[in-house]
Amino acid sequence: MLCTGNAARSVMAGAIARHVIGEGPPETGTVSGACSGGSGSTDRRGFLVMTAGTHAVEGQPMSPRTRSALNAIGLDGYPTAAFHRSHQLTEEDLSSADLVVAMAREHVDYVRRYHPEAASKTATLHWLVEHLPQRRGHLAERLGDLNLSAISCHEQGEVSDPAGGDDAQYLACAKELAELVPLLVMLTWPPQEKHLSVGRHGTTSNPAKATGG
Repeated sequence: MLCTGNAARSVMAGAIARHVIGEGPPETGTVSGACSGGSGSTDRRGFLVMTAGTHAVEGQPMSPRTRSALNAIGLDGYPTAAFHRSHQLTEEDLSSADLVVAMAREHVDYVRRYHPEAASKTATLHWLVEHLPQRRGHLAERLGDLNLSAISCHEQGEVSDPAGGDDAQYLACAKELAELVPLLVMLTWPPQEKHLSVGRHGTTSNPAKATGG
């Protein structure tokens, strides 16, 4: 999950993604209950959710308004809130990611300018939810069919940045992400896991990784 400062949008998107992955096959709608999973660890279903920013100041904690917004949509006690530290996007992050989920067009443009090798797996959350094919098959193949590097940034919808806004703007952002992120998780769900019961045994294979901020 990729945003600008890795302080609000990507943090909330990452928390929501970890929640729906930890809860089981994702459903659309409002997130509720405690968040499962943690930053930098592979979930039992084979996902690794990372967050980063294009212009992040390293090592900053989650903002109080971001945490408040997460609490307001039901992620009370988000377990990695106390441990989150902002992170500047790196070449290593991008090379290890299967999908780069940008919050806004400017983040897609940033990746294309400074990390062109990752352009083919980078798009905004809005665009991916609208266009990623919902069919079985490896994520890399489906992304390749989309030819993401050729899609104009101006055609891609974005999540508004609440930075500098009030609590209501942060909450509105969190609610928007709570609708979009579960849809994306459903579309990227590893196909080999859809018919596996892994609740007790933790069986995983071919982890799918997403990074952003």
